[in-house]
Amino acid sequence: MPIAYRAQILDPAEPADNAVLDELRRDPGIEVLDHHGLQLASLEALRPAPDHELVQERRRWAYYPWRRTVISVLGPRAFRALRLDRNRNNITAAEQDRLSEVVIGVAGLSVGHIIAHTLAMQGVCGRLRLADFDELELSNLNRVPATVFDLGVNKAHVAARRIAEIDPYLAVEVFDTGLNADSLDAFIDGLDIAVEECDSLHMKAVLRVAAQQRGIPVLMATSDRGIVDVERFDLEPGRPILHGLLGQLDIDLLPGMTNREKIPHILRHLEADRLSARTAASLIEIDKSLSTWPQLAADVTVGASAVTEAARRIGLGAQLRSGRTRLDIGAALDQIREPDMGHHGSQDTGEVTPAARTASPGDLLDDLATAAMRAPSGGNVQPWRIEVGADEVSIEIAPAHTSTMDVGFRGSAVAVGAALLNTRIAAAAHGALGEVSFVEDAAGVPLRARLRIGDGADEELAGLFGAMVARETNRHHGEPQRIDADLVAALTDAAEREGGRLHLITDRDDMDRVATLFAAADRIRFLTPHLHREMISELRWPGDPDPDAGIDVRNLEFDEGDMAVLGVLRRPDVMAELAQWNAGSALGEDMRDRIRASSALAVVSVPGAGLRDYAIGGAAVEAVWIAAGCHGVGAQPVSPPFLYARTAADLQQLSPDFADELARLQKEFVSLVGVDPDDSIALTLRLAATPPASLPSRRDDGRVSVVR
Repeated sequence: MPIAYRAQILDPAEPADNAVLDELRRDPGIEVLDHHGLQLASLEALRPAPDHELVQERRRWAYYPWRRTVISVLGPRAFRALRLDRNRNNITAAEQDRLSEVVIGVAGLSVGHIIAHTLAMQGVCGRLRLADFDELELSNLNRVPATVFDLGVNKAHVAARRIAEIDPYLAVEVFDTGLNADSLDAFIDGLDIAVEECDSLHMKAVLRVAAQQRGIPVLMATSDRGIVDVERFDLEPGRPILHGLLGQLDIDLLPGMTNREKIPHILRHLEADRLSARTAASLIEIDKSLSTWPQLAADVTVGASAVTEAARRIGLGAQLRSGRTRLDIGAALDQIREPDMGHHGSQDTGEVTPAARTASPGDLLDDLATAAMRAPSGGNVQPWRIEVGADEVSIEIAPAHTSTMDVGFRGSAVAVGAALLNTRIAAAAHGALGEVSFVEDAAGVPLRARLRIGDGADEELAGLFGAMVARETNRHHGEPQRIDADLVAALTDAAEREGGRLHLITDRDDMDRVATLFAAADRIRFLTPHLHREMISELRWPGDPDPDAGIDVRNLEFDEGDMAVLGVLRRPDVMAELAQWNAGSALGEDMRDRIRASSALAVVSVPGAGLRDYAIGGAAVEAVWIAAGCHGVGAQPVSPPFLYARTAADLQQLSPDFADELARLQKEFVSLVGVDPDDSIALTLRLAATPPASLPSRRDDGRVSVVR
């Protein structure tokens, strides 16, 4: 019985074959095509003229059961000579003979289909193994060169049939159950080259381990910006699989991972910052608005060409080293020019020296300066100018350091208020408390706070000096634990002592609602160009020339996978694509996860809406934050973009395209928290049981001056 993917070669000189041929000719349902004369004439026309034995080689007949057609073909030697003649002299006859001994396996017959087809067309191998368990679907026809007649047929069979119709003599072996524990050894044993185009990250790894053990080189094309990977395990038996980009990942865990859990590892392997914007954006949408990542026929074809050339080099022993390259056709077309009429983040991991932390008071003026600088601010932008003198400390908003989310300098006022509380704590520790005053909108300064140096004492404030210096932003996700009554009382008292009000959310259903609201707001922040630009500008990678402001990415407490994702999320072109698609629901998932991992959400509000009121709120926030630290609870600000918006115009300024959605999210959040209509929210803090922060936030001492 004929094999469903292989042509049956019939030699009329063999009685058994001739009997089959006669039977096929008698069958009215079988078409018989005889173009032997045309083929022979083409053979005889070759230059140099072929030898007599080649011309006289007996013809054969090839029966294709899936086409119900039998067709005459030249004998095997003559057929190969004529079919590959146009390769000369790009591939010499001697090289072609050498390549006819090469055995290549192709695993994954979507992208792999056109690779296998190109390898066969170019005569780069003498034997092929094809592995895929899946059946061809209509959605595959955007890149797989098959037809609607092949739908429902195993993909490896489809590819083998197409190759057989090019060259019925080329030996093709099909593994139509795909690669698994039972078939992997049989597939890979005896290969000279393995081409891996599997969808499964686990199988990518397992196949490479098997190839590494046998010293078999592995090639792979990824259809985004022409990525081509070469792993010469034949020359480098100790080379880590996938160039070591999977790190210490236990590959046995991969089968149990969801698509979303695998994405960080995929991004790290693909060098996420170099992916095209649309592909990178699409990866974020997997399991959201997309079932899998997109691939285009043109990109797949470029990859097939590259893999075929790599296989040719390996097969001929030509130079080809391990590594990765990109054949970015789009980038090349961007560089198009007239013809000559004449004759692509620093990864330094050096340690950051933290700012000195003093547990007990030292020099008064130095302590006042340090205390003021230790205050928190949105994105650690430190939106202030601080002057410390013998008579007073002045802390004023520096408008140059504002951002869009700092609507009306309200966030800056919160930071000034926190800095003022810190200086009061330091002054109290020295018995040097004096009068506090505020001035709004004077000489171009939106708000200035002053603390007179006096001789006042406040034991309660003084006792917070060490905790104030040690206060930190803790971005570990942590774990939700019950907030006991003592902690609630301490946080509430801290806020009220500074003129604020604490709204503590602990109910798990309410926390889930907040998580959903904040995740949606975070998505808007990513998809709004100027908000995204400002957010990314606040991040500091190791080696950054301005490390003393902003947030060190290592303090985000991300693992390697999360950092790979961040490499995509920082790209404005990716965000633009997601915004264009009205997609990006995954953009808020980190925020959602952080809220859900929290014990409580502390919302600090203050009566009034002036900058002085927000500064009072900032002091209350800092007091709550310090109190949480005293009880061993980690705190992180998680304020949404709408926090400081008070009018429709404010929301429009924040995000013109999402103003209505921000208004809805803000209304739901304020209603959930139960803030008085006349109050203003100064900040929201998530509280969780966490390990210590990895790194302290640095401070720019160029924004403070001490006059003695």
